[in-house]
Amino acid sequence: MRPQTNRLPATTGKGLAGAHIDRTRPIRFTINGRVTPGFQGDTVLSALLAAGVDTIGTHAGQPLGLRAGAAPAIAYAAKASLPEHALPMERTPARDGAEYRIVAEGPTAGLFARLFQPGRTLGLALDTPNSLVRPWRSIRGEKAEPTDLVVVGGGVAGMAAALAGAHAGLKVKLIEASPHLGGHSGLFGTQDGESTPEENIAALTAEIAVNSTITVLTHAEVFAIGEGVVRVHQLDISGERVESRVVDLPARHIVLATGAFERLPVLPGNRLPGIAGAQEAFELAYRYGIWPGQSWLLATSANPAYRLATLLAESNINLDRILDGRDQASSRYIEFCKAYGFRQFPGTIPLAVMPGAGGRLSVELPHGEPVAVDRLVLCGGWQPDLTLWHLAGGESRWNMRRERLEPLGEVPGLVLAGSAAGHFTRRGCVTSGIHAVDRLLGRPGQGVDDPVIDAFYETPDRQMYVGDSEDAPAPTYLDADNTLMLRPAPPPRRRWTQIFRGSHTGPVRVLSEAPQPLSIGAICAGVSIGLIPPDSAGVVAQERVALVPLTAVVPPQQTTAEYSIGAPPYLADRFGHDAVVATLRHDPSRQLGSGALIFEGEDTLDPRRAVGVVLRTRNGKTEALVAASVRDAVVRDLGQAVPAEVET
Repeated sequence: MRPQTNRLPATTGKGLAGAHIDRTRPIRFTINGRVTPGFQGDTVLSALLAAGVDTIGTHAGQPLGLRAGAAPAIAYAAKASLPEHALPMERTPARDGAEYRIVAEGPTAGLFARLFQPGRTLGLALDTPNSLVRPWRSIRGEKAEPTDLVVVGGGVAGMAAALAGAHAGLKVKLIEASPHLGGHSGLFGTQDGESTPEENIAALTAEIAVNSTITVLTHAEVFAIGEGVVRVHQLDISGERVESRVVDLPARHIVLATGAFERLPVLPGNRLPGIAGAQEAFELAYRYGIWPGQSWLLATSANPAYRLATLLAESNINLDRILDGRDQASSRYIEFCKAYGFRQFPGTIPLAVMPGAGGRLSVELPHGEPVAVDRLVLCGGWQPDLTLWHLAGGESRWNMRRERLEPLGEVPGLVLAGSAAGHFTRRGCVTSGIHAVDRLLGRPGQGVDDPVIDAFYETPDRQMYVGDSEDAPAPTYLDADNTLMLRPAPPPRRRWTQIFRGSHTGPVRVLSEAPQPLSIGAICAGVSIGLIPPDSAGVVAQERVALVPLTAVVPPQQTTAEYSIGAPPYLADRFGHDAVVATLRHDPSRQLGSGALIFEGEDTLDPRRAVGVVLRTRNGKTEALVAASVRDAVVRDLGQAVPAEVET
C-alpha cells in the first residue's frame, strides 16, 4: 500500500490542510487490486492523487495525467460489466473496504510501463477511441417528479438563485456535481467591503439548509438538457455502497449557473502527469490537502493564479518562478507575490513540457536551460461554461477583446447566471443569480451589481497561446477533458513518391475532421491558434457542441459497442432508430466539414431540430448520418446553408 506522499501536513496554514477530510478516520480500498489509503471525506480520485497515483496511462506515446476532467469511470468489482452501475471517481466518495474496477475501453498498459512506473499509473492504454467513456451517458433517464425551478450549479450564483426562487414561492431543486456546495469562488479572494469566500459560502449554505422548499442534490451531474427538462446522473451516497441512476427532471424554469472553466494553454506536453490548472490545484489543496512534490512553477496569464502562490507562500513548497504571458501586468496579488520575494518573469511563456528525470517535469523556456520541477500549474484564463446552454439551443459569439465565447440571445424558460453569464466577481455572481430568477418570473428586479476594478490597477486576464511545430516533443491537447482532442497535425511535406498514394488517412489535420463532438474548450483553443475564424466560433459551437442533446440515448437492449452502422457510438439514436449512413449530393466545389448539422428546412438554426450530421468525406463523397425519411436537405456548414440531396 502506497503512503499518502502527496498529502499536505495537517498544520498547513491558509486553509490548505483539507477542509473536507477527517484525518482521524483513515480508510483504505482497492482499485484494480491496488490497495489505496485515504481519509473519510476523500473521493476515489483524491485518495489516488494523495497516494501519488497521477497517471491514467499512455496516449499518443506519452503518459497522460490523471485529473478530474478526464478520470476514468469506475464500478464496484461485482458490477463492473454493467454500465448503469458505473461511477465517476471524481464524484464518488471513497468507502472503506470497497473493491473498485476501472471501466474503460481498450487494454491496460504493457509490462514495460508497469515496471518503470510502478504504482504511479493506472496503466490504461488510451489510444482506443472513446477510451475514457462515460457509460451513464448512454442510459435512458427515469422520469422524476416535476418541480418549479431547477438550478444547475451549486456555486454562489446557483445558491443565490435557489434562495431567490424559494423566496418567490417556487419549489426548487439545486443540482451540484461536486460533493459540496460553494463552487470556485475561493480562489478569487475578496474585494473591498466583501466577506471572505468561506464566510459567504457558509452563510448561503446555512440558509439553504433550513429552507424546506429547496432540495439539494450533490454528487449529481447534469449532462443533457431539453425544453423544460434536464438529465441528471445522480449518486446515492446514503448507503454503505454508492449507487447511481440517471434521472430526467422536468421543470418550468431552469437556471444554468454552470460557472466557468480554466482553459488549457496550448503547448506541447500540456497534459503530462504533474500538470494542473490553478483552480484545480487550489481545490485539491483546500478540500483534500493535496499537493504533489516539493517544487513548482506557475505559468499564467490571469491574476487569480497569483493568489494560489500567496496561499502557499508559508508552506515548505518551493515556487521556482512565475511566468506571465502579459507584459507589465498589475494586480494586488502580483504585488503580494513581489512582497514574498517570488521571482516573476513578465512577457514570458513556457514553450513545451517533457517528462524529466525522477518523475519530474522539464519545462522548456524561451531563454536558458529547461527548468526541472515536481509540478507545473498552467492557468490559461477563464471561459464561461456554455456546454448546456448550447445543448439547450442557445447561441454564442466570440468576444475579441475578452478572447472568449459569450452567450447570445435567449432560450425560453432558461437563464444563465454567474460566471456562465460572464460575471466574475463574487458580488456579480450572487446578484446575477437573483436577477436570473427575476427574469424567469417576468419581474423587473434590481439588475446585476458586478463591480469591475479599473484596468490600471487590475490588468485583465488574457488567454495564453503557445505555438508548436511539426516536430513537437510531446502531444499538444486542446482541452483538459476526456475527449483527448489533440491539436491537428500540420500538413505533411509531400514527396514525389506520394503523388499516386491517394488521400491522407493519418491524424486529424483540420479541427472540423475530428470524429467526436467538440468541447467549448477545444473550440476556444481552435480560435486562439487560428483553426477556427473568430466570427465562426459561435456557429461552430452551436453545431458541434450540440451533437448529443437529451434525445440521444441507446436502446436498453443495445450497447454503444454494438452500434455498427458506420457512425460514432455517441450518435446512437440521435436521429431515430432507423437512421442511415448515406451519401450527400451537393455543390462539388464545396467540401462539407465533419460535424455540420443537416436540416430539412433552410429557415432553422435550432440544433435540436437537426435530422442528420456530416460524418466524413471519403473518396470524394460526403457521407452523413441522416433520418431515413430525409431526401432533400440543407447542411449548415460554418453558418452557411448548403442545399444537398440524400442518396441512400
